[in-house]
Parts: sequence; structure tokens; C-alpha cells
Amino acid sequence: MKLDSYWLDTAPPLLSTSDGPLEGHVDVAVVGAGFTGLSAALALGKRGASVAVLDAGRIGGGASGRNGGQVNTGVAQDFAALVEQLGVEKARNCYRAYAAAVDTVERLIREEQIDCDYLASGKLKLASKPHHLAHLERTAEVIRREVDADIEIIGRDRISTEVQSDSFFGGLLQRHGGQMHMGKFTVGLADAAARHGAKLYENAPVTSIEKAADGGYRIVSARGEVRAKQVLIATGPSRQGPFGWYRRRLAPVGSFIVVTERLPPERVHEVFPNLRAYTTSRLMHNYFRITPDSRLLYGGRARFTASEQPSDAKSGRILQEGLAKMFPALAQARIDYCWGGLVDITADRLPRAGQHEGIYFSMGYSGHGTQMSTHMGQVMADVIDGRESANPWREFEWPAIPGHTGKPWFLPLVGTYYRIKDVFY
Repeated sequence: MKLDSYWLDTAPPLLSTSDGPLEGHVDVAVVGAGFTGLSAALALGKRGASVAVLDAGRIGGGASGRNGGQVNTGVAQDFAALVEQLGVEKARNCYRAYAAAVDTVERLIREEQIDCDYLASGKLKLASKPHHLAHLERTAEVIRREVDADIEIIGRDRISTEVQSDSFFGGLLQRHGGQMHMGKFTVGLADAAARHGAKLYENAPVTSIEKAADGGYRIVSARGEVRAKQVLIATGPSRQGPFGWYRRRLAPVGSFIVVTERLPPERVHEVFPNLRAYTTSRLMHNYFRITPDSRLLYGGRARFTASEQPSDAKSGRILQEGLAKMFPALAQARIDYCWGGLVDITADRLPRAGQHEGIYFSMGYSGHGTQMSTHMGQVMADVIDGRESANPWREFEWPAIPGHTGKPWFLPLVGTYYRIKDVFY
């Protein structure tokens, strides 16, 4: 079993990175080479801007290359609850932003001819308890009435036509969305950004960002320094660098994934006939899908801890037990990959984007980042160009999490709370 991301291990080589030191002047310096940073670099490069993208490690090696590979519409929280919290119009805008994000991913795949095994098969949220289905039915009524008619409740009598498991009592199908190979998409997006002039620097952790006398910024990294007129922070839940203001506003929760050996195609289509992207309704939920080469990818919050080898193997064993219980027909499948990553969760599970002290930022995707990070890279290029109204999150305040100084000491307590609440939920 490899303690490494399946996406990163099976991605084609990335040949568009820059050698040599970081130096000179650019229009925009982007800190973070995940989907947000690469997408922004691509959009800015198409407009003729000079861009340098700096990453502390491997391009796409953070959350962008360590997630479940789902590209879903719909907000991270229950839509009916979001309506109560924000009101109908703001909740609609949030939902529509995620729908637009799916469209952005699909558009970039087409325009840049990115070979990433994209499959537009939708998402099925599975009810883990009978009363969860009743809740999904109520939520579906609100979604259908207010924002999206292209959804469907799959009742208990039909759920076996979607997934072969005794663990579920129905589900909510949202057809707008899909899945893809994260590593291939990363390489395709990076190559596209480089084709349009962006310089991509790996292993370049930023140590300081200083305001320069000319109104621009001096960005210092382990590979040198660069002067930039503007800066975009797209680091997500980075635990290093001068980003304490952002860290105090994010809870970096670990999410863990296992991937099985290749499964017989007939077994795959027996258990998952429609090849959806799946998620469960529990608070400590699981998510799963079939990879392009016929493996089952199965993930979840196995433990409320950061991802660090070799402790990821412990989370992997927990997930393997859950997989076997949920899908007995696949219980004997060998586990070939196990890894973890950090999810940058905000207090309300909505993204944040805008400016802080003159520096642009976009992050806080809260487990729904594949599509939204790609979309927000495009949006932040608009914002940097002066179109602030393009930012769907511009009116959301972002206070620090009370008691959070940057190190998430409270995560084990949160994990215990959710496990207990899941028993009664």
C-alpha cells in the first residue's frame, strides 16, 4: 500500500515548471499553485499580464491533488438551513456560484483540451438513516422551488438501482456535476497557464511579503525574490509562511482517502451502475466514486487530525473497515493507496475571497473546493482587473475563529462532538 495520493502518483509528468532562481518583476505574484493559483495565472496570462506562481512544494501537491475528485454543484451545507441563515436571495446566489463553478471547470477542460477523464454523471447524496431521507426530501423541495429544478429524490424502493448497499435509505440526486482525475487536471491547467506566459516555481516557500516603496510588493522565497504590482494568496490551509491572519480564520481539518486495487468492470457496474459521485448524509460523512481505471476511491473524516505519514495508515485502516461494512461485495479488495490532506474549513463553510491590507486572497472552500477553487481563480483575475462585483463572496465578513491562534488545538474536541452527535442525528 502506497501512502501517497493516487492522483499525484498516476499523473503525467509536469514539464512546464521554471528552473533557476526567482527574480525580476511581474504584474502579479500568486502564492499557491493549486487550482485557484493555476486558474488565476491562466486567466491573467490570457489578458497579457506577467505572472509568477510560487508553491512551497509540488504544484498541485496540496488539497488540489489530495481530494476525492468530485466536481459538484450545491453548497457545502444544507440548502434549506442556508436559506434560514442568509435569506432566500443570498442562499440562491451561493448555490448559483457553485453551479457556475462546475461550468467553469467544464469550460476550461474544453478550451484548453485537458485530458482528465471528466465524467458528467452528477452527485448522489445518500441517506444513512430513514429520517435523513425525510430531511433530504424537505431540502429538495426548497432547492427545486428556489434555485434548481434538475434534481430528484431517489426513494428507498429505487436506491438499489443506484448503489448496491444495505446502508442507505434513499438519496438526493443533483445532475449538474461530475468527476475527474485531479492529477491530470492539475498538469493540464499548469501547462495551459505556462503556455500563456506564467512562470511556475515549485519548492519555493514564501518567507515574507513586504510593501515596496513604489506601491508594489517584494515577495521573498527559498528560491529568491520577485517584485510584483499585486499579490494573490491562494494557499488554502497552509501551515507555513507569513499567513497567520488567514490561519486564524480557517480550521485545517484532515480528510483521508483509500483507493482499492483495480476491480472487475462487471463488479463495478453491479455495485455502482451509474458511476455517480457519492456522499453520505452523516455528519462524519463518507464520499466515494470509481476512478478512471476501475478502482473504488473511498474517503472521509476518519480522524480529526492533520495528515502526516505514517499516521495516515491508521486512518486508512478505519476507512477500510467502513468500506467493507458499507460494501460487503468489495470487502476483500486490496487497498493500493492511502493518503490524507487538509480541508480549509471556515466557520460557516462558505468560501472567502477579497482583499486584506491590499493583498488579494481566495480560500476557505470547506471540502467543496475542486470546482470552486478553479472558478475563483478565474474570478480573482477579474477582481484584480477591477471587477470587484464578479466576486460572489465579497459581502461576507471573515472574523477570526474565537480562541484560534493558528494552531487548531480544538480539532479533537470537534471530532468527539461530531461523533457523539452522529449517534443521535
